[in-house]
Amino acid sequence: MIRLRFIHLLLLFPVYGLLAQEAMLSKEVAVIKVLENNYGIEIAKNQVDIAENNASMLNSGYLPTLTGTAGATYNANNTTTEFPGQVDENNKPRADIEVNDAESQRYNAALNLNYTLFDGMGRFYTFKRLKEQYNLSTLQARETIENTMLQMFSVYFEIARLTENKNVQKQALEISTDRIKRAEYSFEYGQSTKLDILNAQVDVTNDSISLLNTEQQLANARRDLNVVLNQNLNETYEVDTTIVFIPKLQIVEYMENTISNNVAILQTESNLNINAYDIKVSKSGYLPIIGLNGSYGWNRNQNAPSAFLTGAVFPGTNSNVGSMSLGASLSWNLFDGGGTTVRVKNAKITYANQALLRKQVELEVNRDMQNAMAIYENRLKIYRIQEQNVITNQNNFERSKEQFQLGSITSIEFRQAQINLLNAQTNKNLAKYDAKLAELQLLQLTGQLLNIEL
Repeated sequence: MIRLRFIHLLLLFPVYGLLAQEAMLSKEVAVIKVLENNYGIEIAKNQVDIAENNASMLNSGYLPTLTGTAGATYNANNTTTEFPGQVDENNKPRADIEVNDAESQRYNAALNLNYTLFDGMGRFYTFKRLKEQYNLSTLQARETIENTMLQMFSVYFEIARLTENKNVQKQALEISTDRIKRAEYSFEYGQSTKLDILNAQVDVTNDSISLLNTEQQLANARRDLNVVLNQNLNETYEVDTTIVFIPKLQIVEYMENTISNNVAILQTESNLNINAYDIKVSKSGYLPIIGLNGSYGWNRNQNAPSAFLTGAVFPGTNSNVGSMSLGASLSWNLFDGGGTTVRVKNAKITYANQALLRKQVELEVNRDMQNAMAIYENRLKIYRIQEQNVITNQNNFERSKEQFQLGSITSIEFRQAQINLLNAQTNKNLAKYDAKLAELQLLQLTGQLLNIEL
């Protein structure tokens, strides 16, 4: 029995301890492999991880921002100061003053801190919206897993059906082969004609072809399942052909709680919550924004020597400055041209549309569930009828076999009894797995597919 519980944990953590490949691929191992390896489920898990990252405190807007800046400047100058028309104390033209390779350097560094104390509750509802978006992502991943599970079991049960059909056709081929031997013995002793041998040979040929076709279909179905499980396409195995149906009373109980468990309805509710937060985020534009800011800066200047009019050269100077500042700011968009009002109105309309969509989805789910229940009950009845039909045809075949061996009926009549039994057995196999798939589809609509035993 398989219990597909703790699906939320499976979304967040890989499945460890994957069982070694065995000749029998049980339903439990198939479930583990599809959760571990299926590409669609892996993509869904990654989407959940992205939503989780977006909903973290680091993306909330509640944390301050700290910015660091630094710079350095280097200058090397050659300066010539001329004094045209001027003379010195000796009444000679005043000499030029040259300052070569005058180096100056400037360094600065600063840290700036900004923090929003209040933004009209915008970031508060944005953060809640991101949390709800994460919840929606988990629901979408759950839907992906449910659909993949149905796909996996559809192929798994097809392999089981073809396996049982193969066994039935093997038995039919053995019976037809045995008929050839009996017909040859009877012909040798003059108790039958060559026609009986030819009829038996024709039946062996037809049964062999049917068996070959079933084996080919079985190989194709295995490859289909290998794709879903993301394993070697040529991997071979047997599957479990045991089918257990859930009691009807339990299914009815599940159906009564569909509204609170169906993944499609839950997604519409999550979207409704997101739209409600959108309205509140839009309304935050009506309120002011209050922020704090602070900074610390450091500057160092190394000034180059400079010339004086007296002819002297003033030596270079060094200075170090450290500064710190704190401040607060208030920003209030008293009128933004009506943009905030329009956004609020549109958000309310979107919310109303989502509410209507939820009612529509709920109505459709109830319809689909009732249809699925009717289909399931019908297929289950067909399966029970086919079970009885196999018993009837088995008894008919056994009596026909006895009469054929006694010579009371012809080989054609015996063959017809054999075909009737073969058809009854294959129809029963088809009805059994069709009924189980219908049950799984019904369970998906009730939201219990991942919480039941199979």
